Parts: sequence; C-alpha cells; structure tokens
Amino acid sequence: MSTDKELYKLELLSLVSRVSQELFNHTKLQDKKLAEFVIALHEQSKTPEAFQVKLNEIGADFPEWFVKNLDRLIVTMHPKYKRKAAKAKAAAAANGKSHITEGQKALEARKFPGLSMPDQDWTTADKYLESRQGKEISTEKLPESLNIDDTMAQLSAVASRRNRPAAEDWLGGEPSNKRPRNGDSGYGRDSGYGGRISEQPRGRPGLDDRPVLYKIYNGSVSNVRDFGAFVSLEGVQGRTEGLVHVSSIINGRATSATEFVKRGQRVKVKVMSIAGTKVGLSMKDVDQNTGADLSPHLRVKTPQEIADEERRAATQSLTGSNSTPLIHVDERKGSGGAKRLSSPERFEIKQLIASGVVDASEYPDLDEDLNPQSNNPEIEEDIDIEVNEVEPTFLSGQTKVTLELSPVKIIKAPDGSMNRAALAGASLAKERRDLKRLDANEEADSESREINQPWLDPMANQNERQFASDIKGNLLGQKAAQLPAWKAANKVVSYGKITSLSIQEQRRSLPIYKLRDQLVQAIRDNQILVVVGDTGSGKTTQMAQYLAEEGFLEKGRLGCTQPRKVAAVSVAKRVSEEVGCRLGAEVGYTIRFEDMTSPETKIKYMTDGMLLRELLVDPDCSKYSVLMLDEAHERTIATDVLFGLLKKACKRRPDLKLICTSATLDAAKFATYFWGCPIFTIPGRTFPVETLYTKEPEPDYLEASLITILQIHLMEPAGDILLFLTGQEEIDTACEVLYERVKALGPQVPELIILPVYAALPSEMQSRIFDPPPPGARKVVIATNIAETSITIDGIYYVIDPGFAKQNAYDPKLGMDSLVVTPISQAQARQRSGRAGRTGPGKCYRLYTEIAYRNEMLPNPIPEIQRTNLASTILTLKAMGINDLISFDFMDPPPAATMLTALEQLYALGALDDEGLLTRIGRKMADFPLDPPLSKMLIKSVDYGCSEEALTIVAMLQAGGQVYYRPKDKQAQADAKKAKFHQPEGDLLTLLAVYNGWKASKFSNPWCFENFIQTRAMKTAQDVRKQLIGIMDRYKHDLVSCGTNFNRVRMAICSGFFRNAAKKDPTEGYKTLVEGTPVSIHPSSALFQRPPEWCVYYELVLTAKEYMHQVTVIEPKWLSEVAPTFFRVADQNKISKRKASEKIEPLFDRFATNKDDWICLRDLWSSTTRYAPPM
Repeated sequence: MSTDKELYKLELLSLVSRVSQELFNHTKLQDKKLAEFVIALHEQSKTPEAFQVKLNEIGADFPEWFVKNLDRLIVTMHPKYKRKAAKAKAAAAANGKSHITEGQKALEARKFPGLSMPDQDWTTADKYLESRQGKEISTEKLPESLNIDDTMAQLSAVASRRNRPAAEDWLGGEPSNKRPRNGDSGYGRDSGYGGRISEQPRGRPGLDDRPVLYKIYNGSVSNVRDFGAFVSLEGVQGRTEGLVHVSSIINGRATSATEFVKRGQRVKVKVMSIAGTKVGLSMKDVDQNTGADLSPHLRVKTPQEIADEERRAATQSLTGSNSTPLIHVDERKGSGGAKRLSSPERFEIKQLIASGVVDASEYPDLDEDLNPQSNNPEIEEDIDIEVNEVEPTFLSGQTKVTLELSPVKIIKAPDGSMNRAALAGASLAKERRDLKRLDANEEADSESREINQPWLDPMANQNERQFASDIKGNLLGQKAAQLPAWKAANKVVSYGKITSLSIQEQRRSLPIYKLRDQLVQAIRDNQILVVVGDTGSGKTTQMAQYLAEEGFLEKGRLGCTQPRKVAAVSVAKRVSEEVGCRLGAEVGYTIRFEDMTSPETKIKYMTDGMLLRELLVDPDCSKYSVLMLDEAHERTIATDVLFGLLKKACKRRPDLKLICTSATLDAAKFATYFWGCPIFTIPGRTFPVETLYTKEPEPDYLEASLITILQIHLMEPAGDILLFLTGQEEIDTACEVLYERVKALGPQVPELIILPVYAALPSEMQSRIFDPPPPGARKVVIATNIAETSITIDGIYYVIDPGFAKQNAYDPKLGMDSLVVTPISQAQARQRSGRAGRTGPGKCYRLYTEIAYRNEMLPNPIPEIQRTNLASTILTLKAMGINDLISFDFMDPPPAATMLTALEQLYALGALDDEGLLTRIGRKMADFPLDPPLSKMLIKSVDYGCSEEALTIVAMLQAGGQVYYRPKDKQAQADAKKAKFHQPEGDLLTLLAVYNGWKASKFSNPWCFENFIQTRAMKTAQDVRKQLIGIMDRYKHDLVSCGTNFNRVRMAICSGFFRNAAKKDPTEGYKTLVEGTPVSIHPSSALFQRPPEWCVYYELVLTAKEYMHQVTVIEPKWLSEVAPTFFRVADQNKISKRKASEKIEPLFDRFATNKDDWICLRDLWSSTTRYAPPM
C-alpha cells in the first residue's frame, strides 16, 4: 500500500509541475503553490463550467479556451481520475461488460474534446457541398511545380517553332556548343549519303558534333585493358573516346585485348551503340585495310529515312506492351534541372579525370564547390523535408506530439509461454525454409552432369556447351514445377458432398425446419431478435425464405449482411436455386464493385460494408422491412458500426425488424446491447468432448501438432482429425512433413489422407474435406481458423488446437497495420473444442497448459474495431453527421488513441478543416468505396488533369490478387515480359502501362497469356474502373488525360500517399519520413535496380524485413506542396532533425588499441603505394 501512495504522490507532483508551466506560459507567474491551489479548485468542481465559475470568483479571469485546456490537463494526468477509470474498467471486465457509463463518457469527452464535437443533422451530399461552398477557399489552383512544368512545355513548343534552343536546354545553364541545333539531328555537315544540311554547323567544318550511330571513323588506341581497348575517334569535335570490347575486336574467340592491339595503334572502328557519353565501338565490322563496311545492313540513316520511320511509328497501331506510347525524355524530366553532385560523386569524377578515363571538359561546373548555383540558377536545390509537428486546432494537446500513444494490446501476457512460442514460430519457419532451399541446392548440384568435356572438345555442338549455373537453375525450376508428393497423392478431385435428396427434402432436413413456426412468431412479436445456432443449421439460407413466405417482405426488402464477399455470393446463388428464380431477380447480391440486383429483388445478400454505404444515403433504411446481421460474432468493423446505426434506425422506425445471428453461445452481450431483446436458440446435436492439456509448454507447436496426429492415427479408434494452424505456409509445410513421416512408417500403417484448407486453395480442393474417407482410412484436415465457425465437417472426432491464429493489429504510433501470430481467446478455444463433438463423443488436444489457458488467454477475442485503422470508418460517420465519437453507441468503444490518429490522418488529407468538420473534398471522399488516400488521389487527379490515368491505377490496385503471373517453370520468361512494362517512374506507372497494353490489344485474353498477366485480375480492374467512372460522373468530374506528362500522375499519387514517403538512407536502405522506420524496396519492384532518392509506397509488407510495395518516384518539394499541414521544407539555416540524428562513425582501424580512434588519412595515404595515372 505504501508503494501505491508513493506512486500517487509522484504522479501528483508531475501534474503540479505541468500546471505550473501552463500558468507561467499564460500569466508569467511561476508558483507551484498557485498550481496546487488551482488543482484543489478543480477537485471541488464536477464540470468545466463549475471550474470556470470558481476561478472567476477568486478573480482569475482566464479565457474559456485556457480553462478548458487546464481542465483537460488535470483530468488526463490526475492520479485520482486514472485510478477511477482503472477500477471501472476492471469492474466491467469482471462482469463481462464493456459498455461504459455516461459518467465515464463525460470524463472521456473532457479529456478528448476533438472526439466529442456536437453532431450535425444528416443531409444529402449535394446539400452539404452547397453549404460548404462559401466556407472554403478554392483549392483548384495547381501546385507551383506543375505550373513550372506547363511553362517549360510551352517554351519548348515555341522554341521548336522558331528554330531556337528549347526550354530544357537552358536548365543546365547556357546551351552547350555540343548540342545540335533543331534540324541538325546531330549528323554534322555530311551524313555520308550526300545529304546537305541547310544550316552551317558550329565548330570546324567536316567534323561531327557527336559520334553518329553506325558510322565508320578512323582512330587511335589510347588505352588497352584485358576486357577491351579505348579508341580516340577522329572526325568528331572535341576529344571523344569509345570502348571496343574484346568480343568486338575479331570474329573469333579472344581472351584478352592485349593480344591484338597495342597503345597508339591506328585502327578503323564502327559506332555500334551510344548511351549518354558512353560509345560502343567495333573493329570486326570494318575491314582494317580498306575501311569497307562488313555489316552494311547496319548503316547510317538519312534525315529523310528517319522522318519516314517516325511517321510510320506514329501511325502504326501496335499491340502488346509496345502499344504504350514511348515518352520523350524531355517530357519525363522533373520540374527541376540538373542534380547537384554530392561530395563522394565529385571525388570519384576527379579521380576518373586524373586517370584519363574521363575528359575534364565534360564536367565544366565540377570545381564550383563554394557557390554551385552562381552560374546555373536552375540546378535543383538540395532541400530537406521534415514533418510539420503543428497540431490541428481541434486536436490541440490530444495528439502524439503531446500524448504518449501506445499500440493496442492484443496479447494478455506478452512474456507468457504462448506468446514466446508464437514469436519462436516465425524463426523456426525461416529455418525450415532455409533447410529446404539448401536441400534443393544440394540435390541440384548432385544431379549436375560433367560439363567440362564439351568445352574442351573443339568439335562439340554449341547446344552441348552449358554453364553449371544454367544447368542448376533448370534443375531447380523443374523441381519447383513438380507437384509435391503429398498433393499428388490427393489428386482425385470431387466436388462436394453428393446427395440424392431433392432441394425441398434438403431444406426439411435442416435443424431450423422443426422450429420454423416458433421462429416466425418470435420475429413477429419482437422488433429485434438475436438468433443463436451452429454453422450448418440453416440460419442464413432458410430464415429469409420463411419471412418471405409469411408476408414480411410486402412493404420492403430483406437485407442480409455477410462479413465476406465469397459468402454473400455463394449464399445468394444457393437461395436463388431453392426459390427457383434467376440470380438477380427475386434473390440477388451486392458486393463492392458488383451489383447483381434488380427492382424486383426481395431478398438481397450483401457485405456489411455495402449496407454501411447505403446508410450513408438512406439512414432510415426505408427500402428494407427486415435486416439480418449474419455472423455477428465475427465483429468486423462494419458490423460494429452497423450495430450503432441500426439501433438508432430502429428507434426512428418501429416497423423495421432487426435480426442478429451468431454461431457462438456468447450472445447475451448482443441481447444486453439491444435493450435486453430475447434470444432464440436453435439447438444442435452436441456430444461430450474430453479436453486434454500438455504438462509443459510446447516451444515448437508445429512439431508438437505433427507428433500428436501420428499418435492419434496409430493409437486411437477410428475418427477424422482436425488441426488448426495459422496460415498457408504453415499448412503446406505440415502437410509435406506429415506425408513423408507416414510414408516412412511403411505399408502396414493405415492410410492417412491429408487435406489442407485455406483461402487461397481452389474451391474444388476445399470441397474434398467434406467427403468421407475410404473404408480403413482416416483423414486429417489441416485448416486456418475458418474451420472454427464458418464450415462444419462431419466425422471429426479429434481436434488438435495449438492455440494460435493470425490477427490484424494497428499501431497508432507507426500508423500501419501488421498481421501477427497471437494466442487465441478462451471463447475461440471453446469453439475449436466443440468441433470434436458434432458427430459423436470426441477429444480435444490443447497443445498448451491449463495454466496458460486460464492466465494467458483473453476471455473473448478483441473486436476488429479496437485493433485496426479507423480512418475510413470515421470518414463515413462524419459524412452521416456523427461528430461526437465518444457518445456514439459502440458495443465496444475503440481506443481514443486510434480515433485521434485517424482524425489526424483525415486532417492531413484535407478531409477535415481546422474545426474538425468535413470539408468538400472529405464529403466527396466518403462516397468512394475506397481507402481515404486512394479517394483523395482520384479527386485531386481531376485538378491535375490526369483523372484517366489515376482511375486506371486505382482500378488495378483494387483488382484483387496478383496482376502478374509467374509460373515456377517459366519464371525467367515471366520476369523478362514483366520487365518490358517497367517504367522509370515506378510500379504504379508500370500498372498503367500494363492496362494500356491490354486496352490496345482490344482486351484480348491471348495477349494476357503471352505476357504472363492474370486475365481475371485485368477484367476485375476493368469492372472496377467502370464503377468508379459512375461515381466520378455523379460529381461531374471531368475525365481528362495528361498524355505523356507523368509528373501530373506522380503528383496525384503523392497527394494521397504522402504519409508513405521514404528517403534513401546511407546505412539502412530507406527510412520513412514520418517515423524513421528502416524499409527496403521489394525485389519485384521496377525500381529495385535503380532506387530513387525520394519515393512513396502503397503498402508495407513485413517478411524477412519491411518491404515497400508499389513504389513511385517523387520530387521532395511535392510533399510540402500537396500536404502543407503535414510536411514543411526544413530551414536551410538550421540543421534538420533528420541530419541531427545522423551519427558520424570513425573509420575502422583494426590495428588501433581503441576501436573508436580516428584514422589519420594523411598517415594512411603516405603508408600506401601511389600509382601514377596512365599517360
């Protein structure tokens, strides 16, 4: 008790110090006695208004905002309020209730005024936009960067008309005398075909301004290396060198250039390639005696031929990836000019000049170290961007700048044995992957045949000569393409459970049929009803038909929500078959981007998110007479929000019937929430289940699971086994290892049929789990937590529960979701064990101790609304006029920290104003069925003039699944095809190129097959695009294309995903700007080989490390232009926070006694041998 008192005193001292500082900031009086007096006055006041009155009575005429600030500070930090809140939370947990009282809500509202703003009346989108018209400053003006780009484009057009240097020529200072004039085409005075140029070229007559492709020049060898010879060209202005590679010196095989040429030798060369300043030459294509061209098909084209070729290319209709128009390099330039060289780059260039490899004339501005922009004002400024830590007005003192926000706690005992096993599971999985890869490599090495003989045999066929790496790669590819043995053993495919019963007989065989009349009467007598029944009892398919048959749907539709799209579609198909109608007529469904309903539809299945979007337009659900929230126990975000909204709708509409169905027995919470409504239970056949625990914690739950399966198979009576694992990789590994172990036991062991179940598995494979095994055999089903409630498998007598599942958790500090393996709850454990008692008495093997079950598992799973990002949800609530988020009737209120972070994100996106109210852009964003960043990107793309491109990119991102197809036996071909689409601007522009290529091929399937593109994903993207165009038309947004000016597209992407900005870091690859998290570009990215300095990403994926997916190149100054409330340009006169955090490490000296000693470079240089540069 004494410790608690000491802590109380420390917290009180901290509060006194903070209040004293606030009083000093306002009155310039710093007195702790005064602060204690103000705190005492606050304790005597129950409300902020009473606190204000007491302060006025003693003559402290503080403004209202300051009094509210003091009140919020004291309520947040005073230990009395902290302990009161902790006691209330503990009492609620003990009673199994999470509903907070009105007094607690009032206290929360005082702590977080940004979450308790007064609600507004609901209005239509058009009226709201009209009401905000005069309150907001127009944001139609383009950012400065885009205006500069447009100006440059206009200057270029004018310059081309007047035959003067273009605007881009001035970006690097005065136009260089090496640049050809317009019309010169760089071919000098004579192109070799007698064609004369009307304008006299600069420089000495008869010399080319630069090397001409496929032209033959005289030259002399200036340097010789093993890999080739450097040749100085004659007939070109200035000193121009090119490289003759060793393979281009003679027609035969050459190992070293020194065998054929020497320094100073006169040679004749042909220009074969030009890439920037690098010139590729060939000697074997020129007769060294006569100078004759030995490859006449590669000749210099005349200006007329070049013009004809360009004309043909412009008019020709191409297909495939070549249909995407090539973008001129000048149009691809950023708004800035030349990049300023960094110090290491400048040092390397000076070394190259000193060695004679590079000519100093190519870098005229190299020595302008002190003032690099004096002669070239257009050199891009080396700016630094930092986060603008100014809080929004309505969130003052409530953000992470002033409050300590921590991640949502989804694990009861972080140091417990179960969480340790979950963390160890990831490392063990990595070890298994590494061992598997090593075994595959060793097997490929052992199978590699002798490869030396064909190389030694001069008469050997060319096809026989192969490199060891190629042979090994082919063997590995063949092995990867082979079907695993455990899958091949189960290659017979059946399609579900075969029955001879008619549809009506199947309906009558369901458990719910016996209770039809009682159920209908209960719905008739009660406005709200909670229905509890096991999976497979017929709740979802039969209740809707019963109500339709009894006349409940004469005045409106029946709407039934499902948490998953697949469930909504499959149930609608089944019910339409039972009713005997066409899908989309009396029975239909609606999911995101797909509407299969008609005006005559009476029974409508939909995802919970789609009903939430309908409430945005019609809060009273006037089209419906009955609403069913199916699978309510899954507690998705949309379902939890629907609870609160439909509760209000039921108050306004007494004729609306609401039914909540659940597959778990924990339905009392739902009934309590809905004013104590009755619970209707559909009894199922249940048998006793014996529960067995381990004596000691299992460090490797996967290995323990496999041992348990074998023990059951060898020692227990007949009966099928169900094992719960966390994901696809774990399940595939378990199937493979289990198959090998059963095979090793010999033929005397009874057959064990191994059947996996996870979301990515084809439906025909999933349906095999319902087939009974052959006589004398046993089946083991290895599944994710989908088998807890979503499906029921007959014949299961043994359940193995390792106690883990994957959960999506949101960290408000990092601002992102992460999928982590966590211990399940006690309710989930009970649900899993119940799977063993559906057919007969069974056993449940829990691979954890009973102590862990009691002490390390939460009583119930944490609802999704308490552990994921709420930005989209809060945007929808704001659009409905709900601003008081604390008073909103959540069944389980989300943490204040998560809601505050969501409000910050919406404010940075421009969806909220300084008062916390929805802006015009925010209201438009709410109508798009997309995440807020994608919605913002689409809306801003209209202002930037690139809405056609933005629509395509968003549709491709929403296509669902992978766009690129990479078969294991053709990975190299698939990668080569994908590389053709790569765009230097990044992955999102690459997706745009893919769609444009498909569009140019007239949306053909063979084109997709040829280019290794998923046809289904492309068709989904096409459908999504059409849906989004409809929403754009509703707001009269123009569909305009920016052509080849991809700067506009990149800036639109940046306007939505600026929070996901990252900068190249010298030590960590990349670091995010917001939190400084080390991240890397994913190897599949188009930018993996050419990483940009600044970029934004679409999402982060955690595997071996944090990888950025769908990366786009940006300019740093765009961040402060598109998000001025979130980013700012760092003051050039002060050191930025990023640079201040960088640490200068001493150079490593292995001979130093102290490893932190600095190395004296002068001593190091003098102790090494100096090499004179070649003459």
